[in-house]
Amino acid sequence: PEETVNIVKSAFTGGVVGWVYGGLPAFYHARKAFIEGSHGELFQNRADAVQSAHRAGLRSFIRYGWRWSWRVAAFVTIFNTVSTGLTVYRNKTTISNFASAGAFTGALFRMHLGLQGLAGGFVFGTAFGIPAGGLLMIMQKLAGETLQEKRNRERGELYEQKLAEWQSRLSVTEVLGQTESNAQGGPETETARES
Repeated sequence: PEETVNIVKSAFTGGVVGWVYGGLPAFYHARKAFIEGSHGELFQNRADAVQSAHRAGLRSFIRYGWRWSWRVAAFVTIFNTVSTGLTVYRNKTTISNFASAGAFTGALFRMHLGLQGLAGGFVFGTAFGIPAGGLLMIMQKLAGETLQEKRNRERGELYEQKLAEWQSRLSVTEVLGQTESNAQGGPETETARES
């Protein structure tokens, strides 16, 4: 289904955004720290020094980027799964679906901090879900057709297509039935004419 594809795409996008968000500052910080801390080291040439600084930055980019990447991807996946599930179940897209999804996801991510963390995550998730849902709904309206309208239109087109196929099969069956009855009645009429 298209909803599943959208969840996978958003999880991948969230992972990439999280990697960049966590990795770039770590890259710059590690590179700067390496340069500041390596004044006494001897390098063979300037290229070797630059390469070493970039390797230190790249290690930090991968390490901290990965930490942010999987967390953002998991948050986005859970949020979209809950909001899509509510939308499909209720058969309508509303802000409350996104607020509920944000509240659930925020509470889930802060549950390990106890009751206060759970409540804080619930509030933060709701506050995050409402503008995110509003933005998604506005983008769908600007696209000209919401996902719900598209789903209903495609469902109607599929129904019309299956109805047309059924009627064409029915007409073929009727034609075959008439042909068969004519074929069975043909020899009897010829024998009646001979007598």
